[in-house]
Amino acid sequence: MATNTQDSTHLPLQETIVHSNKTARAIELMVLSLLVFILVYRVVCFKDQDQYLPWLLAFLCESWFTFIWTLCVCIKWNQCITKTYPDRLLKRVSESEFPSIDIFVTTADPILEPSIITMNTVLSLLAIECPVDKLALYLSDDGCSPLTFYSFVETTKFAKLWVPFCKKYNIQVRAPFRYFNSQSSPLESESLEFQQEWKSLKKEYGELCKKIDLAAQRPFLCDHDTDFGVFCGVHRLDHPSIIKVISENKEGTPSDLPHVIYISREKSPKHQHHYKAGAMNVLTRVSGVMTNAPLMLNVDCDMYANNPQVFLHAMCMVFAFYNGLKDDPFGNQLANLFYLAYGISSIQGPFYAGSGCFHRRKVIYGSSPDDMTKSDNISNEDLQKIFGKSIELRESAARILSESNSKIENRSSPSSCIEAAIHVASCSYEYGTSWGIQVGWLYGSTSEDILTGLGIHGRGWKSAITSSDMFAFLGCAPTTYPSTLKQQKRWGSGTIEILFTDKNPLLLTIKANLWFRQALAYLWLCLWPAHSVPGICYASLPAYCIITGSHFFPKVNERPFLIFMGIFVIYNLYVFWEFRRIGLSLRMWWNLQRIVRVNTMTAWLYGFISVIPKLMGLSKTTFEVTQKEYKSHDLEKDNERGVPIGTLKCLLAHQTLANLGFIYAAFTYDKSPMIVPGVVILLVNMVALVNGMLRLLKVDYSENWMVVLELGLGEMFCSVWLLLCFWEFLKGLFGNGNYGIPSSTIWKSGAFALLFVHLCRRSSQWF
Repeated sequence: MATNTQDSTHLPLQETIVHSNKTARAIELMVLSLLVFILVYRVVCFKDQDQYLPWLLAFLCESWFTFIWTLCVCIKWNQCITKTYPDRLLKRVSESEFPSIDIFVTTADPILEPSIITMNTVLSLLAIECPVDKLALYLSDDGCSPLTFYSFVETTKFAKLWVPFCKKYNIQVRAPFRYFNSQSSPLESESLEFQQEWKSLKKEYGELCKKIDLAAQRPFLCDHDTDFGVFCGVHRLDHPSIIKVISENKEGTPSDLPHVIYISREKSPKHQHHYKAGAMNVLTRVSGVMTNAPLMLNVDCDMYANNPQVFLHAMCMVFAFYNGLKDDPFGNQLANLFYLAYGISSIQGPFYAGSGCFHRRKVIYGSSPDDMTKSDNISNEDLQKIFGKSIELRESAARILSESNSKIENRSSPSSCIEAAIHVASCSYEYGTSWGIQVGWLYGSTSEDILTGLGIHGRGWKSAITSSDMFAFLGCAPTTYPSTLKQQKRWGSGTIEILFTDKNPLLLTIKANLWFRQALAYLWLCLWPAHSVPGICYASLPAYCIITGSHFFPKVNERPFLIFMGIFVIYNLYVFWEFRRIGLSLRMWWNLQRIVRVNTMTAWLYGFISVIPKLMGLSKTTFEVTQKEYKSHDLEKDNERGVPIGTLKCLLAHQTLANLGFIYAAFTYDKSPMIVPGVVILLVNMVALVNGMLRLLKVDYSENWMVVLELGLGEMFCSVWLLLCFWEFLKGLFGNGNYGIPSSTIWKSGAFALLFVHLCRRSSQWF
């Protein structure tokens, strides 16, 4: 096996780099101290207030903010990253010693997830630096679309040209839509052979795009005498299992491609399908009987491999230990998670974020770090209870759990295992087994990735995130605000559902092997949507106080006012400093500041509310696929104009995004009710500011200008700040078409705003 990486005569394949965090700790503790001082101030001065309601609400909201900030401080206290060295790996480990890997790509809808995006992801993965006999790529089509199957077949044909080209000339960007878009023509300094092949490949890729575009524009005609016959008369929610081996890498036959396999699992209205988690479990079972690789990589259909050495980076970890839009106006890149991710890396490891993650198959099969079980000790009856009735799957699972890397006997190729694969892909196969409960991707939340990762950490495993000079994966983020809202709502409802399962992080700390600080990190993540309630209450308080003539901030001329102002200034400067440390722009910092507040009061609020009827049994979980934006392009014209084809996002990255070809975007709106709370907050604060300005105009400055200090300047400043955060909503009130908020939404929001103002005036008499 691999050379001992701890041998002093050899450099390590990977190493943990600890970040100096003293300055950040000092600032974080200073903010925490100020928050505590505010709570003390609220308690001490409570009895002196004329109106108790705003003071009490402020105290409750600020208590929540202090709690959340305490979690952040605990998570970020120690920070580290893992650096991997593929060049050292290749000198030390023979490629024949590399473990095999099964790659899973998932897609669910060829309309919301255009096929050309999925196919670019497939092409980038087929072209990664790895021996082809060590790979198998599975595409899960949960929409059972003949268009997806046709695109996959045509893409595999193109891959036979694209993969050798990439490896021959060491192409770094191996997704064609990015490679041919970013380079209008080969450099004159390149060889004539390269230039000819480049032009030929570009033409072939253009033809592939045209074929897929044409197929998407017209009804797909299924011929019973071809491979497409299996799609005749099927419905995406009611059809048998369809498994097709598109390409095989047979022993003794040279090939530039690994095994390439299409899967559409059986579906029936009578059976629960568990959305993406169910699809991932079918992929796991089918790959288990076909190739049974000890490692698995799952990638969303819109997350192409940007770093061709991503497999080698992962191997450095395996051989060492286990394991856009311009300025991001919608906050899709999750840049505020960078330092939290570094902090979590120093505990049990980062969260499983659903894409671009390598798993050991034995971990997905439910094993624990201290599990020394051998296949001889696992009874056939126990294997059947856990993995189901398939003899082939039980045999392959026993080999994986016993860490036996020998191939399954009598199965020389995936095509010989189709019957067994169809069996394990059936709707009813999971009944009476542990799939989705103890093994595989876990059921119980639309955030199946977080839930599954929590279960893995709960068994005592650690995870790691590699840090390389190139982003490992890049993908499509929502380029419209309605799509972003839908995605944020799904994330929000999914994460809070986890708190009501047996995988609650605090329970796993007590009953299982989840570290306490790791549990706090999961708790912070799961409480995202709950943040909406105190968030919207606190955003309503400035307007309430201005309208009623009360206050929840100290007056400007009082010393406690400095505490509130100090927190505001220090916190925002601190976040900006963090952004600059990872090379992000001032504009991106501001975009994130405002979009976090907007999403808190819109998508997160609806995500939180939607969980309540589910917990009461009044509604069922629904999984909404996020729209992936793609427009057909003429490659020649695009190259002349320099128009970027895709919008990129990067999760948990650590370098500047300025040179990646992001595009600008404007906010667009639809009739989604999620927008209403945000518009209401905007309107009531506008009304409050008008009230405040009228009071300022009535002051006789010649007699006593000091009275201005008693008119709630702190509350007015907050209203102005909220107005700036909701500036895009303000523009939407006067916009036209998709850039304007629908009139029906404005009228509804206006009615709620008037009701709020009326209740404010009435409540001043009650409290």
